[in-house]
Amino acid sequence: AGDAAGAADAFADLLADRIRVLGEDHPDTLTTRNNLASWRGEAGDAAGAADAFADLLADRIRVLGEDHPDTLTARGNLATWRGEAGDAAGAADAYEQLHTARQRLMGENHPTTFAACGSFAHWRGQAGDAAGAVTVSEQLLEHMVRVLGVDHPHVAVIRNNLAHWRKEAQGAPGGSGLNRS
Repeated sequence: AGDAAGAADAFADLLADRIRVLGEDHPDTLTTRNNLASWRGEAGDAAGAADAFADLLADRIRVLGEDHPDTLTARGNLATWRGEAGDAAGAADAYEQLHTARQRLMGENHPTTFAACGSFAHWRGQAGDAAGAVTVSEQLLEHMVRVLGVDHPHVAVIRNNLAHWRKEAQGAPGGSGLNRS
């Protein structure tokens, strides 16, 4: 309903109840921490969200292990909020590592592998390496066309993003025009 701060407050209240009833390591408690961190970021506290995701990631690794899907999701969330907090290069590095992990665990054709690669390209470009974002986006587009076909909606998003990064690499002025994948 447009009240991100209210959502964060509600999740903070829920978190206290989850810890009291279920304990700090229960999967539902960890999920509530994830949601609280996200809503903090949406409410304008990107650095606070990144800090919360860093803490959550450490606990996800401890409780679930490095390769659990929820741990990988926490890695992506941390990377995104680090980028939103101003560390685009750190976000790019984290997404590059996440893309490698997703390839190893899910395979190169899995949707989350594609998403991690798209986010890697995005943050690489945001970090000032538009040419690198072009290279990653070109490789991703080629692979997605081969797997999904030329008419898939996600392929269109990557085509749009590739055009954006090509324009940026040439130093052309213009608006963002970028879609997150």
